Amino acid sequence: MAYDILFLCTGNSARSILAEALASAPAVGLGRLRGHSAGSTPTGRVHPEALATLDRHGIALEEPASKSWDVFEGEGAPAIDFMITVCDNAAAEPCPVWPGRPATGHWGVPDPAAVTEPGEAQRAAFEAAFETLRRRIHAFASLPLATLDEAAIRAEAARIARIA
Repeated sequence: MAYDILFLCTGNSARSILAEALASAPAVGLGRLRGHSAGSTPTGRVHPEALATLDRHGIALEEPASKSWDVFEGEGAPAIDFMITVCDNAAAEPCPVWPGRPATGHWGVPDPAAVTEPGEAQRAAFEAAFETLRRRIHAFASLPLATLDEAAIRAEAARIARIA
């Protein structure tokens, strides 16, 4: 069984985009996760270095887009099983009540898009975010998700948040 996991960030241009692609990648999400991403105030564009980072690692993202979390509220939206915030701003914002009331967690990751000068420093920031998210998502996908209740999933998400 594959679970739908939504990664939230404020701008939905970098960290949540990386997480969406990683969760859906069989080598990371183990075929157990379908990644989605959204933002509370999306930038409207995916950061080019996020796409370049995914490309360097051979991970595809179908139709990359910076989108509002509103698209996950209405009719026809995928039923979300888990929701993880990846930036501290999004974690502090009041989130909508999602259909199905997914289990939630917070995995703060430094914003690689904050490194504004293109070049090696920006590439290194995106690589660091990618690796942190890769390890955390793989650890989450390895859990016996079908046997855990919401409190146990929140506890595991909090434990996984400490993985650098």
